[in-house]
Amino acid sequence: MLSRVAKNLYWMSRNIERADNIARFVDVNLHLLMDLPVEEANQWESLIAVTGDKELFDARYDRATSENVIEFLTFDLEYPNSLYRCLHNARENARTVREGISSELWRRINELYLDLGSPGVKRRAIAEPNRFYNSIKDSCTLFQGLSEATMTHGEAWQFMRLGQAIERADKTSRILDVKYFILLPDANYVNTPYDNIQWAAVLKSVSALEMFRLEYRRIAPKSVAEFLVLNPDFPRAIRFCVARAERCLHEISGSEMGNYANPAERCLGRLSSELSYTDIEEILHQGLHEYIDGLQAQFNTAGAAIGETFFGNRPR
Repeated sequence: MLSRVAKNLYWMSRNIERADNIARFVDVNLHLLMDLPVEEANQWESLIAVTGDKELFDARYDRATSENVIEFLTFDLEYPNSLYRCLHNARENARTVREGISSELWRRINELYLDLGSPGVKRRAIAEPNRFYNSIKDSCTLFQGLSEATMTHGEAWQFMRLGQAIERADKTSRILDVKYFILLPDANYVNTPYDNIQWAAVLKSVSALEMFRLEYRRIAPKSVAEFLVLNPDFPRAIRFCVARAERCLHEISGSEMGNYANPAERCLGRLSSELSYTDIEEILHQGLHEYIDGLQAQFNTAGAAIGETFFGNRPR
């Protein structure tokens, strides 16, 4: 497979997954706004702070109202991580490799992109944000289902799964970090019903609430962190995503699991092993926020190694 084709398939899937996670990210905030006794402005400001792009937001908008934040995170084409920009990039990726993907997959990407740019969509997003972002999540899930059902499970499909898994692991870690490090409005709320509401919102944002309740009797910070970081079977848990990404790499290169043939396999193999052999007590002893920071650095390293190995990206 040409590296150009592989790169576009990989980033097409990453961009769709990123758009899905932006919708989930905003959805966390919407749930919290309905349930918590905090000022609305503080919650929207927290959401911008988590993106790491507060300076860019402040340069373009006067204050963090719901309308401004939704515009910035969802529709702003000049913001490189907005939902619309992600879908625009995914569509360009798909168009470049149009002959390598199914017509059903192309149609879904095209329809999702065009719908987001249709007249009145901004008004709908502000008037009914829960319904709007749920529709985005459903469309992105449909994309993943179509890729599973309409594409040959060969090299192209493995690159798509690889992109999805890397992006999903990173965004699950960020959603978890939002709750732990920023969204709690006051330390006095820890271990109160408000704290439980926040953790439930985090679980809902990754479609994990029901699966979590099958394994744990009640919502507790330690249990939620353990489930979202270390569960080997839930498809949005970090350990599951890293293990899937590692398997995709080995399927692409043809090397055996347990060995590595390139820096990307070495990086993900090491991270997968660390996640398999650590436990939640060790993570909490280190500090959940600090541990997640370390994970995100390793995801960036893995992404760079994938680019260098398969796409000809030169290290900077």
